[in-house]
Amino acid sequence: MSYAKFVASLIRANLGNINKIRVSPSTCRSTVASPKSSQEEKEQQLDGCTVVQAEPLELISQTKDARKVYLDNIKIDFDNTEEAYKSKGNLELLRSLLVFHLCSVDFLVDKNKELMELTKRLLGQRVFEKLMKMTFYGQFVAGEDHNSIKPLIQKNQSFGVGAVLDYSVEEDLTQEEAEKKEMDSCVSEAEKESPGTDHREKKYKAHRQFGDRRGGVISARTYFYADEAKCDNQMETFINCIKASGGASNDGFSAIKMTALGRPQFLLQFSEVLVKWRQFFHFLAAQQGKSDMAALEKILELEQLKENLAQLGVGAKDDIENWFTGEKLGSSGTIDLLDWNSLITDTTKISNLLMVPNVETGQLEPLLSTFTAEEESQMKRMLQRVDILAKHAVENGVRLMVDAEQTYFQPAISRLTLEMQRKFNREKPVIFNTYQCYLKEAYDNVTLDVELSRREGWYFGAKLVRGAYMYQERARAQEIGYEDPINPDYEATNRMYHKCLEYVLEEIEHNRKANVMVATHNEDTVKFTLEKMNEMSLSPVENKVYFGQLLGMCDQISFPLGQAGFPVYKYVPYGPVNEVIPYLSRRAQENRGFMKGSQRERSLLWKELRRRLVGGQVFYRPVY
Repeated sequence: MSYAKFVASLIRANLGNINKIRVSPSTCRSTVASPKSSQEEKEQQLDGCTVVQAEPLELISQTKDARKVYLDNIKIDFDNTEEAYKSKGNLELLRSLLVFHLCSVDFLVDKNKELMELTKRLLGQRVFEKLMKMTFYGQFVAGEDHNSIKPLIQKNQSFGVGAVLDYSVEEDLTQEEAEKKEMDSCVSEAEKESPGTDHREKKYKAHRQFGDRRGGVISARTYFYADEAKCDNQMETFINCIKASGGASNDGFSAIKMTALGRPQFLLQFSEVLVKWRQFFHFLAAQQGKSDMAALEKILELEQLKENLAQLGVGAKDDIENWFTGEKLGSSGTIDLLDWNSLITDTTKISNLLMVPNVETGQLEPLLSTFTAEEESQMKRMLQRVDILAKHAVENGVRLMVDAEQTYFQPAISRLTLEMQRKFNREKPVIFNTYQCYLKEAYDNVTLDVELSRREGWYFGAKLVRGAYMYQERARAQEIGYEDPINPDYEATNRMYHKCLEYVLEEIEHNRKANVMVATHNEDTVKFTLEKMNEMSLSPVENKVYFGQLLGMCDQISFPLGQAGFPVYKYVPYGPVNEVIPYLSRRAQENRGFMKGSQRERSLLWKELRRRLVGGQVFYRPVY
């Protein structure tokens, strides 16, 4: 029984009281399990893409005891300013102090765009650019193009710090322009022709008052869809970034965003489908008395599941039997959430996937009443662009970091990222997904994806962040009327971050195929990670645990880690001065909160500057 036939039968089926079951959004995931056996996966060809083979790693320690001795001997002092700032000249220290001080002045931060425009008009473009390079641009941006960023990357590498390249150019749109672009690109033709007739959840529909996705976002660049040609141009920009990363170092990362690669309408729709199908699984789990269990613990008895589906009118029991056996599922007599997710694998006609349970009528029906050929083509082109970028990453020896985005896009983004991981992470970690730990569902997301990688035998790659969209997400949930996806407070987010991190570290301890980037400016979290690595005998030379901070921030964390032998990376933005102004504006806003919350970095900078002046190092220049 094919997927298409199964969907067709489900449309006719009465799902009864599905609307009576309340499923917490925190259990909804965007993962997919492979229906193939391990042997089949090993035999699978990667569409002619040459995969860079992992070189055998000669570990400093081949035994657990040796690893522990190595770790126990590492002492990292985050108060040692001489080590933290040895890569910086005195003028660079003074620039950091000036920029951080300016970022703590509310008036300057609130009016930063207007002040920059005024300065440009008064001084002229040339002098303005020189002034920016001496201050904000020089602090937070590496350079204008691929060639100009190389000296900084090479200098940081000589002090043990790698790079995650991020081309940070954005359109400088007005709020009205951004809202128009978002509504045009997120609303389907069917919705435009007959608004309100499709059975869409409010969360996964575009809302004009939140059309400008830059609002309340301080650390993530934002893309707005214009047309397919622009998406192709942005793909080429990412390819150039990947090539630059490969040319600048032999172990670099490059960052991409899915919303730059296609019409966001697809991400909204596919996210809604994934969530609703998962809700259907939880409905079936509730019928077996397993509604209160954690996501991974909901293991359904296959025979009872078949009976439940037959009672719902899905089809005859024999047809349902053939469907499961045809998909090579249920051989153990049970079905879990990862097995269930693997049922959505038919991509020959993507619109066939957009079938969802309608909780009002109790039936499955198309998410949209009509789906145009152009919309189908736009979806496929987005998937093709993602695949092209992954292949370029492999060919250039670069790891690809897929940034997280808003929760109404994220299920689809995570699903597409997992598909890339299944294909390209067979020999080593190439594709990394990003997990935002301010989300209530973060731990479920991490644990399910780790379990999926374990079953299928590929390398799990994750970047853990706290999150960039908190204010926007909360305001949108409250105004539109759905559950707030964010943890209640900062301490809850810290606990979630450490819980997710500890789970991945334990997976690394037991299975050396997991990898994680601890992307944080929180010194306590870094110390927590080091303590856990020591307890678990995880050596930094194994390159399984990475650390990440933004360029121009928290050097007192990055450089001591790098010089102690830990893999540590700076997120390195680059681009022409005028075109990274939106990025610099957000850096100023982020640093306002950061610098007001802690005077530590400024005090360390002053401490090092005084030490050099007292020691006669007035003209100190780093040697590398």
